[in-house]
Amino acid sequence: MIKRLEEIKLGSEKLLNDAKSLKDIEELRIKYLGKKGELTELLKSMGALSAEERPKMGKLVNELREHLENAVSVHTERLKEAALNERILLEKIDVTMPGEKIRPLGHKHPITLVIDAIKDIFMGMGYEIAEGPDIELDYYNFEALNIPENHPAKDEQDTFYVDGGFVLRSQTSSVQVRTMETHELPIRIIAPGRVFRSDEVDATHSPVFHQLEGLVIDENITMSDLKGVLNVFAKALLGENTEVRFRPHHFQFTEPSAEMDVSCFVCGGKGCRTCKQTGWIELLGCGMVHPRVLEMSGIDPKKYSGFAFGMGLERIAMQRFNIPDLRLMYENDVRFLKQF
Repeated sequence: MIKRLEEIKLGSEKLLNDAKSLKDIEELRIKYLGKKGELTELLKSMGALSAEERPKMGKLVNELREHLENAVSVHTERLKEAALNERILLEKIDVTMPGEKIRPLGHKHPITLVIDAIKDIFMGMGYEIAEGPDIELDYYNFEALNIPENHPAKDEQDTFYVDGGFVLRSQTSSVQVRTMETHELPIRIIAPGRVFRSDEVDATHSPVFHQLEGLVIDENITMSDLKGVLNVFAKALLGENTEVRFRPHHFQFTEPSAEMDVSCFVCGGKGCRTCKQTGWIELLGCGMVHPRVLEMSGIDPKKYSGFAFGMGLERIAMQRFNIPDLRLMYENDVRFLKQF
């Protein structure tokens, strides 16, 4: 039996030294120390020994077991450390090497930048954002805005008509009507969105462009409220030194109506080529909501009044970013768009 112990010791040491992986170590442990391992079987066979030999052999077997357990533990830690060092070497990063080329990220379009800026201004004044469909009923696009059947705005040269009494909305004013029909009073909204008109493409016109309209309905709303709000808006958008002026105008859905001009952002109102030497640039149309429009939306014009305004966002983007041609914003030329 002593000879067998020597054979186990020598054999286990050789296998431990030859082990290349944790799997090899585990197989060795099972072979010698497992429930059916060689040392375990040797202990079971000690019953055949005499009472004098049994304690001596038991001591030798236990010493060998302890020796093997320690050796297995040491070699296991050695292999774990070697594996960790290899992994560290493989995953090592050379911070001095140039980084991999990453696909460049895009950013917001000039129109989106303008929309977001205007949203922030009006939301800061307590306004909500309202939306409506691009394909609109003729009623909401015209009739509910006090535009009669024979009005030039309904001419097919200006409006895209769709079968079934639908149109591609030519103004976001339709959102105002839908809001007045469904929203509880008072109302304070802005409605940005795309609109469509049968225009030839040139430096200042496009068949698809963007508008942003605003609407306030409440008791005791006056023209002074409208002028005050738009004055705050113009200064917040274009700078504190911006001056505004209002000129009488005519819109079917407002009475009285006005056009609002702002002092030229290029010359500061002195007169230049951009403002055609006038010192002013037209920014938006506005006015007090026509009583008939209120009535058609189920609002009592004797109790409530309101104002509305609308502006073309391409025009504002052109002014704000000094863009000379509207078509540049839709050609998707990265050399142009990456400036913003």
